[in-house]
Amino acid sequence: MGNRRFTYLISFIMLCLVAVLASCQKDSDVKDNSVTKASLTADSTSSPTNFLAASGTLSITIKDSTYLFDAAKDSIAFINVHDDADDSKRYFGITAINKDHNMSFGISSTGYAHADKSGDIAGGQFLLGPGYKTEGFQYSLSKYAGQKDFGTIHIDKYNQDSVLAKGTFHAWLAPDDKSNAPVYKVEGTFNLKLK
Repeated sequence: MGNRRFTYLISFIMLCLVAVLASCQKDSDVKDNSVTKASLTADSTSSPTNFLAASGTLSITIKDSTYLFDAAKDSIAFINVHDDADDSKRYFGITAINKDHNMSFGISSTGYAHADKSGDIAGGQFLLGPGYKTEGFQYSLSKYAGQKDFGTIHIDKYNQDSVLAKGTFHAWLAPDDKSNAPVYKVEGTFNLKLK
């Protein structure tokens, strides 16, 4: 169990790292599509299947409020993380940070990303800094003993024509990791484009 949590933690940290790198790339106004294909290096393993969305949106709803990332101005990346030495350690996910760097979101699932793929949520976090329009908060995937459903992600389209990824997800996020913490359902949609 501890080894799985460590793997989830490493995957989530990699998602956050890609978001930061993608954000820096957006801030530099890098528009060359060959450069916007962000590659991620983990344990000396690089993947050519990590992309920074050129356009499209990621929408997140929690507690009757909806938050929107727009790839035209914010950084939204779709990433794939894998360990060539252990084929069972494959993850994919979406990570985003807004232009003002006061709102970020990341979600991941195990396995390979492909069209018509459904998977269980393996990690997730939503952060809103105090500089945003509301008071700041932090939610992360709730994984206390006894909980069976952590959420799901469904990819309708993946890397087809100009579509990077399109789909929906829901996850159960909590403000802390105590078993009695309130758990909130987060629902979202993504429609990300390569151009």
